[in-house]
Amino acid sequence: MTEPQVWTLIGVFASAFFAMFATMSGWFVRVLRAEVGGLRAEMSAKFERVDAQFGRVDVKLDHLDRDVQALARQVFPDRD
Repeated sequence: MTEPQVWTLIGVFASAFFAMFATMSGWFVRVLRAEVGGLRAEMSAKFERVDAQFGRVDVKLDHLDRDVQALARQVFPDRD
């Protein structure tokens, strides 16, 4: 272990290992960000659809409430 070539090879392999590790971790972070961004967009679209459905249900309940009030006025005319 006293030969300079051995230490040079150790340094070269260590540098190559850390460079590969840095490159792979950068790629991983980039892919992870892209996937999270796609998931965020998909979830936003689904939440918008759910909000639209709740809006339609709300309108239907308003109509049902109006109809029930009209029926109640017919059945109980003296309660107004």
